[in-house]
Amino acid sequence: MSKVALVTGGTRGIGASIAKALKEAGYSVAVNFAGNEDAAKKFSDETGISSYKWSVADYDDCVEGIARVEADLGPVEVLVNNAGITRDAPFHKMTREQWDEVIGTNLSGIFNMTHPLWSGMKSRKFGRVINISSINGQKGQFAQANYAAAKAGDIGFTKSLAQEGARANITVNAICPGYIATDMVMAVPEKVRESIISTIPVGRLGEPEDIARCVVFLASDDAGFITGATLSANGGQYLA
Repeated sequence: MSKVALVTGGTRGIGASIAKALKEAGYSVAVNFAGNEDAAKKFSDETGISSYKWSVADYDDCVEGIARVEADLGPVEVLVNNAGITRDAPFHKMTREQWDEVIGTNLSGIFNMTHPLWSGMKSRKFGRVINISSINGQKGQFAQANYAAAKAGDIGFTKSLAQEGARANITVNAICPGYIATDMVMAVPEKVRESIISTIPVGRLGEPEDIARCVVFLASDDAGFITGATLSANGGQYLA
């Protein structure tokens, strides 16, 4: 019987590539999404992967959503905390709402998703938790105090929880993507993209599939001795 994997923010961009790669690797996959029902329907129709709507920023929604997934597919053994948002602004212009929204989704969201699954993983003596952080959680970024703080927090969460899960055969790891050729990045002016690429030693943006391959490896039995790690996938742009 195939392992069940749940990917948050899984109907578009990096999350969609992760979900498809896990399915190709033999997992039974479910994805979560927050708002875009048209995109979710299109994704599910094209891939055959079921999508479930709830906000990872709401703990009770996560408990209820996870219960629906497990009723349909079985116990979740691989959790990919990918859901994330940006609300960029220089700090002197940043509102409390912008801060709270980003922290709520990008940091509290990984607690809200992992906590309801943790006891089951411990009792079954197996689990994979993979947190999608960011290069900007490692180095910071102008006008992203909220985003960088949340993504840095994801790394601290990863390192701490890895120590708690190790004896139960639960690994907890983080991936820090650099600049990836998602719709958001490709929508910026070409000159801006060129200036970004000029700072990446490999000379290109990453592809969503680059991150998906990292997830598939960390979810696999081959990665069972790797926990508490931060995997930087940024083309050499930042060496942590």
